[in-house]
Amino acid sequence: SQKIVTTWGESGLPANISAIPSLALSALDAVEAVATYAEEDPLNRSVGYGGYTDSSGKVTLDAAIMNHLGRCGAVAGVTHTASVTRLARRVMEITPHVLLVGNGADNFAKVQGFPPRNLLSPQSQEDYLKWKDSQEQMKEGLQNHDTIGSIALDSEGRLAASCSTSGLAYRLQGRVGDSPICGAGLFVDNRVGAAVATGHGELMLRTAGCFLVVELMRRGETPQDACVEAIKRVAELQIEPWKREDVQCCFLAMNSAGEIGAFSLNQGFTYALYSNGENKIIKSDSLNS
Repeated sequence: SQKIVTTWGESGLPANISAIPSLALSALDAVEAVATYAEEDPLNRSVGYGGYTDSSGKVTLDAAIMNHLGRCGAVAGVTHTASVTRLARRVMEITPHVLLVGNGADNFAKVQGFPPRNLLSPQSQEDYLKWKDSQEQMKEGLQNHDTIGSIALDSEGRLAASCSTSGLAYRLQGRVGDSPICGAGLFVDNRVGAAVATGHGELMLRTAGCFLVVELMRRGETPQDACVEAIKRVAELQIEPWKREDVQCCFLAMNSAGEIGAFSLNQGFTYALYSNGENKIIKSDSLNS
């Protein structure tokens, strides 16, 4: 049956609803619609327009999308368009490349007719100035990580995934996390399943986290067991100078049969599931209670 799962229940619920008409077309259209909804919402401070800035006061966006054929498109360090998942899909569909970054991604958006836009909302500007004035490095803790990641399964049995973010708040200029990296922030193999991640991107980058989840499913593990095993792998990492309780890593997975699993390093992870006409928030279990 057709399904959509999206990280973070509260923001995922309305994003799922917005994508239901697109799911009738394809899983790829659905995951693009989920991300686009979040990217246009100024109240979602970790994705798209109005996202938190980097340490220089600039909003930069990263996104990736992957289809049932294993094709992937991604952009990073985008400064002039909020619709970065749509842009990532263009990279996948009309170029021979996977990832465009910085000025190259901005120029590609311009050539593709994406209207230039100031991504800095009044609230983002105000928050940045407060942070700068206080010069207190924002604690890169549990509230500073909310990527939107989504997986969809359509009526043709096709899986797709997307991942979009404005990155860790007040990060070093130029820092890129897991979201636009195929295998870290998302991965799809239609014969097996798909996974998306959210949290501190460095943890997923160091473990090739979403690729790991899908590979564990390939070996026969359920989506749930695969997510648990991947989080245990993350927990073995040396993460200084961070404290373990101050970071988060969450995996959300779906296999080709439509079975779902989710697990996180620390408490607090929820996801939104749309299935059989019902849209609901589900709380994930975690390694550290």
